Amino acid sequence: MFKHLSLQLMLKKSYLLAFLLGAAAMSWGQEKIADKIVGVVGNNIILQSDVDLQYQNDPSLSGVSEDDAKCNIIYTLLSQQLLVEQAARDSVIVSDDQVEAQIDQRIRSFIQRFGSREALEQASGQTIYQLKETYRSFFKDKLTAERMQQQIMDKVAITPSEVKDFFTSIPADSLPMLPATIEMGEIVVKPTIAPEIDQLAKDKLEDIRKDIVSGGKSFSTMASIYSMDPGSRNNGGLLTINKKDFDPQFVAAAYRLQPGEVSPVIKSRYGYHIIQMVRRMGEDAQVRHILIIPEVTSMGLDRTMKKLDSVRADLIAGKIAFPQAVSKYSTDEMAKMTGGMILDSRTGSSNMELNNLEDPAVVKAASALKIGEFSQPQIFRDPRTQAQQCRILYLKSRSTPHRLNLKDDYSLIQQKALAKKQNEYLFNWVKDKSKDYYIHVDSEYKDCQELKDWQLDNAPKSE
Repeated sequence: MFKHLSLQLMLKKSYLLAFLLGAAAMSWGQEKIADKIVGVVGNNIILQSDVDLQYQNDPSLSGVSEDDAKCNIIYTLLSQQLLVEQAARDSVIVSDDQVEAQIDQRIRSFIQRFGSREALEQASGQTIYQLKETYRSFFKDKLTAERMQQQIMDKVAITPSEVKDFFTSIPADSLPMLPATIEMGEIVVKPTIAPEIDQLAKDKLEDIRKDIVSGGKSFSTMASIYSMDPGSRNNGGLLTINKKDFDPQFVAAAYRLQPGEVSPVIKSRYGYHIIQMVRRMGEDAQVRHILIIPEVTSMGLDRTMKKLDSVRADLIAGKIAFPQAVSKYSTDEMAKMTGGMILDSRTGSSNMELNNLEDPAVVKAASALKIGEFSQPQIFRDPRTQAQQCRILYLKSRSTPHRLNLKDDYSLIQQKALAKKQNEYLFNWVKDKSKDYYIHVDSEYKDCQELKDWQLDNAPKSE
């Protein structure tokens, strides 16, 4: 969508914004060629290997000539270092915890991509600890530049007339067709489990634990047979966890364990678990677990459906607004954070393309409901645990396939217009700030079109 718009901006502008917002590619473990300094901003240097690795690993440069691509890259790296230098002057800082969190997130994504911690370490030729140390300064600069950039762009606002001008600047035959979309909310309520049913689940897991600890049964095998976690059951209950992204009760129990040790039965928001520590990996840990979810009875479902009938009646009568009903009644913590709106897992947006919906009940409700209406209470299975729960669906908005226009797509056009204005503002800010710093560029890159308006090898202005 809007591919043609990026071509209306100079490539260096669009590339700068994309890169500085976090699209910097990295090559883990790739050996660097013989290096030389190709750029200097203040006290910071840019190496030829930085340019080469970016060129080799950034898919957005596909189809761009090598000379143009490397000019874009040197421009972007210089701009990032300029932002870092300005951040130091303006006391814009990022904490060590923020840097550590960013590194951990990237490490986890690479472990997922390579399939295991061992595969990543083998491919990179470094341990996870070494990788963190190698790239710590990279991430600190990256986060600092992003923080400085955001502070700069926060000053940019856009008026309705500018939005209109932006839209009218798009050739009519280039206006994209937008697919049918919906915004759907839900109030999810987990049925209350009868005490005796809850105890049965706990007792079942106690027996499984006894078979493992005293009976010598394999934890992995028992997880494959009994665990009700669909995400890890087929892998013998194996999980890689961290202290930030998992249920607090689960994490607290897991990190108390020594390798090979099995926890007592613990309860999380998903059900009952036993956990076996496999190994600690710094802030992360590899564990096995077995999850048993107490069964929902028909009586529990009936009670919950009647409760939601009453909630729906209040919604229709206008006694309570949908967001307030979500806050008051929903048992789904994530739904409370989004105001009850269902988010597209690919984009994180509440605007979901109809063709991409995976839940048949949501597709059916999208066809049957009018905007502003609420579905009858329905029973569904939680996609994470397959446990039965109850919900009401709410259709907030719907659009049919149509060509982009101001009436139906104002907020989308406004976002694009603002991004373009921010992009241009940032581009001009960087050009102007080049006067305030000593900037040197190797002769190989001095003829880059991107740098023609920069003052290179200049003495910085006195403060």
